Amino acid sequence: MDRKILQLKPGAPRYVHLLVAGSIWSLIGLLLMSRGAQWLYGIGMLWIVIPGMVLGTLKAVFMLERSAEKNIKRILAGGNGKCLGAVYSWKTWLFVFLMMGMGCLLRNSTLPKEFLGLFYVSIGWGLLFSSRKCWSAWRQELQKGN
Repeated sequence: MDRKILQLKPGAPRYVHLLVAGSIWSLIGLLLMSRGAQWLYGIGMLWIVIPGMVLGTLKAVFMLERSAEKNIKRILAGGNGKCLGAVYSWKTWLFVFLMMGMGCLLRNSTLPKEFLGLFYVSIGWGLLFSSRKCWSAWRQELQKGN
């Protein structure tokens, strides 16, 4: 029975895990940035995108890139054939769902749109900017042929 369950496991090589990790960070980053920019545009304060990107760059450099590098090392050490859900550790998945819940609370709060727009743009840009680490590791894995 264990063998049948293992056959159903959506295992993937390391380069696929890196592709998925980079894609998730990029896609979520773009979605958050576009949502924030829409809010800012709607209130005539699109200029706030620039400070949001500056803050996002700082967040990326001082926080998110370390997380990305740690995740890349974990993926590479895990070898090929790991479950696709192992693209992130269970703690990271828990954090992702927590952040989704916080985003929902923020969207439905009475906070001013300029604050929400700044917050969304900075987080989105930080994710998008940091995703380059995953994309670089993905290219390296493809070149190795793994």
